[in-house]
Amino acid sequence: MFLNNRLQGQLSPMSRDIPASIRREAQSREFQPSIRIGKSGITENLIEEIDGQLSKRTLVKIKINRGLFERKDIDDVWAHLAQET
Repeated sequence: MFLNNRLQGQLSPMSRDIPASIRREAQSREFQPSIRIGKSGITENLIEEIDGQLSKRTLVKIKINRGLFERKDIDDVWAHLAQET
């Protein structure tokens, strides 16, 4: 998950619905990303992999490589992934 405690007042409406226990688990350094978005970007295979992992687990941590998207576009990327999965 990509939430930061300092941004609690700036959470999107969808993020506010996430239980605090799940947010804490997602923010934990022990919980490593199981999916990384690299130079190939968001592909159909990536969406299928996310769907597959979500069917087996309750929480999937995704990391986007730095520099892949502009900072202003990151929220749109997360929204797109949420819609597709």
